[in-house]
Amino acid sequence: MALPPLPMRDGVSASRVWLPNGPWKTIGDYFVVRFPQVARDSWLRRVNRGELVDERGAAITLDHDYRCGACIYYYRERAIETSIPFQEIILFQNDELLVVDKPHFLPVTPGGRFLRETLLVRLKLRTGLETLSPIHRLDRETAGVMMLSVNPSTRSLWQSLFRKKLVNKYYEALAPFRSDLSFPLERRSRVERDDAFFRMKEIDGDPNTHTLIDLVEMHDNYALYGLTPVTGKMHQLRVHMNALGLPILNDAFYPVAQPAGIDDFSKPLKLLAKRIQFTDPITGEHRLFESMQSL
Repeated sequence: MALPPLPMRDGVSASRVWLPNGPWKTIGDYFVVRFPQVARDSWLRRVNRGELVDERGAAITLDHDYRCGACIYYYRERAIETSIPFQEIILFQNDELLVVDKPHFLPVTPGGRFLRETLLVRLKLRTGLETLSPIHRLDRETAGVMMLSVNPSTRSLWQSLFRKKLVNKYYEALAPFRSDLSFPLERRSRVERDDAFFRMKEIDGDPNTHTLIDLVEMHDNYALYGLTPVTGKMHQLRVHMNALGLPILNDAFYPVAQPAGIDDFSKPLKLLAKRIQFTDPITGEHRLFESMQSL
C-alpha cells in the first residue's frame, strides 16, 4: 500500500477528499460547497505552503480545473485544543497489532474539535507508525481496551473478526441498583439513531442489538455490572442500561442529553472496556488483553 503524497506531520496524517461528479469548474468552487465552514483564506494559506496536492503529489491551487475522480490531499489547519490530561497505555505491540488502554475523554480518531488530542494521533506520534488504523469503535467517553491494525495488508483479517463476531468483549459499568431485576439478564431490542444526531434510541421492531448483563458487586448506592455485548451497535450498552432504568453513572447523553460544554474531567462516564479476547487470525494464538483501569 503506497503512502500518501503528504507525509505524517506531528503525528497527524494528511486528510484526503475524492472529487465526485458535479458541476464545479475549479477545485475552489467545490471546496466552497464541500467545506462551507472553512474560509477561502485558510485554503490559500495551505496552497502557499504547498499543502494542497493531488494523488501524484503535484501541488494544486484553488483555480485548478475540477477533475471528477481525482483525490486531493491536505493538512487540517492547526487549532488550539484543550489538553486531555490522561495518558493511554500500550498493552501489546507487534508487526500486525497494537493494543492500547484508552483513557476516558480521549477520542479515537480526529474529528470536529479534536485533532492532535486523539488516540490515533498520539499513537502515531509516539510510535512513528503512519499506517496505524483502528479496527473497532470505542466512544470518546468510554475508557478501556482498544485494538489498532499496524499492517495495512493484513488489516482485513482483523476487521473480519469483528464482522464475524469472533471477538469476545467484556465491559464494566457503575449504575444504580434495582432490587426488582434478577441477574443475569439479557436485553434485546431494536436501536436506531435518535433525532439528535449523537444519540441512539430503542424503537419497536425486530431486535438488532443484544447484550448480556450481570451484577458483579454492590457499591453503596450503586452497583458494578458486567456487560457482554453480543452485537456492536453505537451506544448499545448505554442505551440498554438506560432502558432498564440503570443509566450509567455520569452519562451525559442518557437518559437526558446535557448541554455541550467543557468536559468535567472529574466525572468520567463509568463505563470501561475491561477485557477483549479472540484467536489471532495470523498466528492462531489465543489472545486476551485486559485494561489496567478500574471504575
